[in-house]
Amino acid sequence: MLEELKQAVYEANMQLPKLDLVTFTWGNVSGIDRDEGLYVIKPSGIPYDKLKPSDMVVVNLKGEVVEGDYNPSSDTPTHTYLYNHFPKIGGIVHTHSPWAVSFAAAGLDIPAMNTTHADTFYNDIPAADALTKEEIEEDYEGNTGKTIVKTFNERGLDYEATPGTLVSQHGPFTWGETPAQAVYNAKVLEVVAEEDFHTMQLTMADRRLPQYLLDKHYYRKHGTDAYYGQDNAKSKDHAQHI
Repeated sequence: MLEELKQAVYEANMQLPKLDLVTFTWGNVSGIDRDEGLYVIKPSGIPYDKLKPSDMVVVNLKGEVVEGDYNPSSDTPTHTYLYNHFPKIGGIVHTHSPWAVSFAAAGLDIPAMNTTHADTFYNDIPAADALTKEEIEEDYEGNTGKTIVKTFNERGLDYEATPGTLVSQHGPFTWGETPAQAVYNAKVLEVVAEEDFHTMQLTMADRRLPQYLLDKHYYRKHGTDAYYGQDNAKSKDHAQHI
């Protein structure tokens, strides 16, 4: 069942240690087949060097296991909630990458301070509220998904334009059109968190990008007039950055 998606999710998961985004088993990737209403996720607690594509677990949008020999990731309820409430995403990543966790532990957004950020994330990467004692005891992982969605709704953020968040006192979640794209976004989030940390050590000045520069970098990669890369003929007529 969903063998191609299992392979894609497996390969995306294997990128996490290669990109220094996980320590031990502290992370997971999932990917969804919207037509089938099913998604595939890494099994819980299995070391990356022991994983095989066939180990991936198939789950429905109620969070129920449909196929698999292992228990799915303990973060499965979070993935389920996000897939149900962010209908255009095709993959989700959760890690405990250290620079992102530093901002999450401080309860701070990752501010848009440089063009590296603006190429992928249109807004500050928000730090969603930490869960209360009652929320943790009631449904820790499910309520983690709820605090993410609540934050995007309350702030009026577009989850496609800003494909990631922090959960305060916890860590980062990213998403994308595919599992591979979600991993890419997870690495970008970690890089800009490190860059911002160093910037904030170097100066107390407000170093947020001006809106016009943020717009330039975001929209040259995204939207109808995008010209970055090889998919758009306009790219041949413009000097590229990065």
